[in-house]
Amino acid sequence: MTAPGGSGRLLVKICGITRPADAIQAAAAGADAIGVNLWPGSRRFVDDAAAQAVLAAVPPGVLKVGVFVNAPAPEVAARMRALGLDRVQLHGDERASDYTDLDPARIIRVLRIRDEGSFAAAAGWAPALWLYDAHVEGFGGGGQAAPWALVARHARRPFLLAGGLRPETVAAAIAATHPEGVDVASGVESAPGRKDPERVTAFIAAARTVASLT
Repeated sequence: MTAPGGSGRLLVKICGITRPADAIQAAAAGADAIGVNLWPGSRRFVDDAAAQAVLAAVPPGVLKVGVFVNAPAPEVAARMRALGLDRVQLHGDERASDYTDLDPARIIRVLRIRDEGSFAAAAGWAPALWLYDAHVEGFGGGGQAAPWALVARHARRPFLLAGGLRPETVAAAIAATHPEGVDVASGVESAPGRKDPERVTAFIAAARTVASLT
């Protein structure tokens, strides 16, 4: 999976956006995908009304992604339709057999990596895109780096890399794992759910620069 335009360039996703202004700024800075967190346990949670406001600010050509954690498949499908989501990101302990009615081309399946055994959770899934994140309490957003060496050895493609990425580290992460894309939340924030425009811009610029060289 590549950027929405199909250019083959690195896909950059800015996740955990809670304000329309942050969505506008991230897209203007070159983000390919905007994520809203629909899991109530997240510090970046937005209810459907707030999510609609954020997603309405996303310009055409930028993917709208909703993050779910252990939500029943019928709920995921209904909210995908109601919110106009392009992709759903399943970030919990979901079982593939419970989500067979969802279009796999619209699923981003997250694996939280702690050791080699973590990759066994891929069984049964055939998503359009994998996302490899660090294994932390709270299903992501904790600012901890994923184990890059393990991801580089065992990742299924295409995949996004997440977990503790920042403007200062994203180049090294891309060079180490060669992902199809990167996903960031806490690494570009001034506070949980509050994106820092300078850090968002720096992150996207750093990711694009190293991707053009690898």
